Amino acid sequence: MAEATTNHPKRGHGSGGTTHGGKPAILALGALGVVFGDIGTSPLYAMRESFEGAGHQLATSEANILGVLSLVLWSLVVVIAVKYLAFVMHADNEGEGGILALTALIPAPGSRKWLVLVGLFGTALLYGDGMITPAISVLSAVEGTEVATSRFDSYIVPIAIVILIGLFSVQKRGTTSIGRVFGPLMIVWFTTLSVLGITQILKEPSVLRAVAPWYAVQFFFDNGWTGFLVLGSVVLVVTGGEALYADMGHFGRRPIAMAWFGIAMPGLLLNYFGQGALLLGEPEAIDNPFYRLAPEWATIPLVVLATAATVIASQALISGAFSLTVQAMQLGYTPRMKVEHTSDSEIGQTYLPAVNWSLMVACIALVVGFRSSSGLAAAYGLAVTMTMAITTVLFYVVAQEVLGWSRRRAAVLCGLFLFVDSAFLFANLPKIPHGGWFPLVVAGVVFVMLTTWHTGRAIIHQRLRHGETSLATFVGSLQGEPPPRVDGTAVYLFSRSGALPPALTANVRSNHVLHEHVLVVSVITDRVPRVHPVRRVVRNDLGAGVSTVELHFGFTERPVVPIALETLLGLSPHDTTYFVGHESVVVTDAPGMVAWREHLYAILYRNATSAAHYFDLPPNRTFEIGMQVEL
Repeated sequence: MAEATTNHPKRGHGSGGTTHGGKPAILALGALGVVFGDIGTSPLYAMRESFEGAGHQLATSEANILGVLSLVLWSLVVVIAVKYLAFVMHADNEGEGGILALTALIPAPGSRKWLVLVGLFGTALLYGDGMITPAISVLSAVEGTEVATSRFDSYIVPIAIVILIGLFSVQKRGTTSIGRVFGPLMIVWFTTLSVLGITQILKEPSVLRAVAPWYAVQFFFDNGWTGFLVLGSVVLVVTGGEALYADMGHFGRRPIAMAWFGIAMPGLLLNYFGQGALLLGEPEAIDNPFYRLAPEWATIPLVVLATAATVIASQALISGAFSLTVQAMQLGYTPRMKVEHTSDSEIGQTYLPAVNWSLMVACIALVVGFRSSSGLAAAYGLAVTMTMAITTVLFYVVAQEVLGWSRRRAAVLCGLFLFVDSAFLFANLPKIPHGGWFPLVVAGVVFVMLTTWHTGRAIIHQRLRHGETSLATFVGSLQGEPPPRVDGTAVYLFSRSGALPPALTANVRSNHVLHEHVLVVSVITDRVPRVHPVRRVVRNDLGAGVSTVELHFGFTERPVVPIALETLLGLSPHDTTYFVGHESVVVTDAPGMVAWREHLYAILYRNATSAAHYFDLPPNRTFEIGMQVEL
């Protein structure tokens, strides 16, 4: 069975992990384009939804405007600046961040299985987020044409669909070339946000009173239950917070912090306060306060700029879905699928056709189904808030067992974060009938697939172990009447190091020959992002020309077996033949999973990419040997 296995080595905190090439300022520019696209486009709809969101209507009175602005300000400070930048981003897995990397940090997963399952559900939620973000971002940008003219009203949905099709169609080319303009374009975007905001603040400077937190407190006293429901829309200002953590491996914590405090946060706050200043003088502008900030002549250019910014925001989420799937694949939670690496120099730049087209279909379906950014906003907040709460729970464990915090310190800080996360989460629960069900359904489906694949693999491995012979026993039998030896090297890929691969037994039994050199190779995925080259290979010579080889890869690395063997062990590509086992899964009444999950696993297995393709084995020198396995 030629599958990568997952290794759980003893780890320590990397305090920044990987080394990021380039100057911090240049990396900060790159981070501005990739990391802050999602949160940077929230001003398009967040303020409007806070007053006219699903399930609540809020009067645009002075007290309410100042109260909402105060909530916006302190949400950005507490969630982004304090929670993520000051604390959570210190919990890096050798430089990598994100909820799956955080889950991989949890020691002894056997005794903490429920925590791993919680982390997997948080991972599943991100797929729903990846579907909603492109749809709501593009729709909200195109809706700006309604402010300038009503002639395009009936074309908003078709235009959004065309943009989404174009966006997903160019994914195969990778983000290397287009990424060079992401940073500068986002500087233009955040500068525009600042200018639009400052213009209105100068007209109504009294809006700056909202900096005081007691306006937020008074807001809840004045509005009661409705004020609490408003939190479900205010959370839209911190969507994208997980992206700061997830993209840490690409840029590093310091450049991300520089971009946030230097450009992104000032631009966002100035724009939100500018929208508040506009509403103080023109309450009727709540229909689209972002575009109402601009003079009439600038509306269409602003729509074009906003559309470009939303495409960048969408690109970040799409690329994130690709990276997340590769990590899940390497850690054994998803079946192998086709992965195309779009850059020779950047590890994280991948393209997965199956994920790409699935996301495109889902995004178009969302646009057609909800037809407006307001409709989609109801579906948006729930996935984000649940993911943030799960991150806090996982961070509580990692802070103690990896960062070395005391239980009291971890409990106090994470208790504060969880209080904020829970407030946002419960405020979003009433949105479930209005669209909040969508990310939950997506997460549920993805979670079932992740756990079914992982459990099914464990059962298949257990079935194959029954009656298994050790490789050492086979080598010992060669001392008696060995089969004829032929020139060259045979590489047998098998997931269990030290065990006799069924493909090797079948080959000797059928052809009655054995290669001069035999390597039984196990590909092992360590629960770290990258493995240092000196720890890549472990070889053990068993005698009689037979050796076991362990190839170690990180969960963000591409497991190209031939290149690893050629560069590290000196194998000649012309004298090496590869053998892999291919199991046909048969669903039976044997103990295991419930019937429908066994059938699901069988479907996933049949549609998985072959081991030969996944490990990039040369087609003209690879043989697959089949066998049946009962599930």
